[in-house]
Amino acid sequence: MIMKRTPENLVRHEIVGLDVVVTASLNPSVKGLGGRVIDETRNTITIETDKKVRKIIKEECAFSFSIPGSGTVEIDGKELAGRPEDRIKKR
Repeated sequence: MIMKRTPENLVRHEIVGLDVVVTASLNPSVKGLGGRVIDETRNTITIETDKKVRKIIKEECAFSFSIPGSGTVEIDGKELAGRPEDRIKKR
C-alpha cells in the first residue's frame, strides 16, 4: 500500500522532486533560497534554483515544502537529518 504524502507524514517520505524554500538558516546567504529538491544525502539537501544548484546543510535550516494537492509544511532540518532510506523506514 502506497501512502500519500501529507503534511503529517512528509518526514517519512521521499522529498526529492518537491519545491522547497529555506525559511530559516544559521547561514544567512541561504535564507529565502527556493527551488526544487534534486538530491538528498544524510546531511544535505541539493536544491536546483533558477540560476544554480546549491547544497544546503539540513541541521542548520528550516524548510517549507510544497506538497502537490496538500499545501505546504514547514519542517526543521534536524527532523530530516540522517540517511533518506533510514528516515523513510521510521514509524
